[in-house]
Amino acid sequence: MIVLCSAVEQRAVPDAPDDYAPASVSCPSPRPTIRAATSLSADEKAWLRIRDNNTVPALKSLLSRFNISGLDTETYIDNIVKGVNGGNDSAILPRIGIAISGGGYRALMNGAGAISAFDNRTSNSTAPGQLGGLLQATTYLSGLSGGSWLVGSLFVQNFTTFDSSILEGPAGLEVGQYYNELYQTVQGKVDADFNTTITDYWGRALSYQLVNSTDGGPAYTFSSVANDTDFSAANTPMPIIIALEQAPGQLQVPSNATVFEFNPWEMGSYDPGAAAFAPLKYVGSDFNNGQISRTGKCIAGVDNAGFVMGTSSSLFNQAFLQIGKASGVPDVFVRALNQTLESIGNAKKDIASWPNPFFKFDSDSNANANSTLLTLVDGGEALENIPLHPLTLKDRHLDVIFAIDGSADTQTY
Repeated sequence: MIVLCSAVEQRAVPDAPDDYAPASVSCPSPRPTIRAATSLSADEKAWLRIRDNNTVPALKSLLSRFNISGLDTETYIDNIVKGVNGGNDSAILPRIGIAISGGGYRALMNGAGAISAFDNRTSNSTAPGQLGGLLQATTYLSGLSGGSWLVGSLFVQNFTTFDSSILEGPAGLEVGQYYNELYQTVQGKVDADFNTTITDYWGRALSYQLVNSTDGGPAYTFSSVANDTDFSAANTPMPIIIALEQAPGQLQVPSNATVFEFNPWEMGSYDPGAAAFAPLKYVGSDFNNGQISRTGKCIAGVDNAGFVMGTSSSLFNQAFLQIGKASGVPDVFVRALNQTLESIGNAKKDIASWPNPFFKFDSDSNANANSTLLTLVDGGEALENIPLHPLTLKDRHLDVIFAIDGSADTQTY
């Protein structure tokens, strides 16, 4: 068992309209639209202006402890703040990113240790030579695969404990009951006429560990983080979870695969193959050419928090192929998984199926313009197992990135 931390309060809320099953909701005014990825979103820009100011005390404290010869760190930061407040467009406060690699539980635990060391609330973390306060000075926190479990759990619930098996379920819940609940919950999404794959079961299983050990938190959404008081006040870094697109028919994810990111406001990609973003809360809505018509439905609940983390780590769906080795697994669940695997195809690819909000949008350059579904997979399958990609975006103006690498590729470095 590992206890990560309990300093971060719950941020996500169970705001999905029908637990795990997406459902129709009233459309806001104006109706949600798709935007071209020509810049950061208006939400992110507004949030950054607040976050930059909020990181100043932590930056000053952290840099002062480094005892950098010849640099008055307090004056250095103050001069930048004066430039920003004085309207100097070239003045931008230093921005820090933390990227947590994939690597399953190993990456989660390794990343958790680093985050704890970077947190100025951790005992002795601000002693000489320590890095406490780096977390408070950080603007972006990205994760993929196992790293997404850490990033997701930070914002969905308290840093959690991992003391039970994904295959056997949480303590106090009978194995048969556990699998029946996984099956019944995903069946609700099927009944709502949404495509499901093995990643839905995987995400639900992860949710018992990462979201809520009682029922797996089927109604918790990743987009609800945007409404959290601390996050909206920019008192925390911005979480980004990464997945890759696997085009239909591909047997292997290419090194230039389109990178999709999930943040509290949006999902989408800055890569040329997509270059568009959709409002995450309404990603399952009736989008056509970037709009929802007056007769189109607004759908919420697709961005289940466990499903987002499961999408980023869908490589780990292989764990379910060992399901026959776990005792007490109901036949109905085995049949459901077999049917799901068959539907994926003879290659038995481990994928996450998302409704495509970019349908008919920018048909000239959008590779998915004619598809109603997006096929996403583990964020590390294109051989970039550290989620640096979203942190190197020019418009985010990061100055330094701390890469927390818990990968297993020890023979290829």
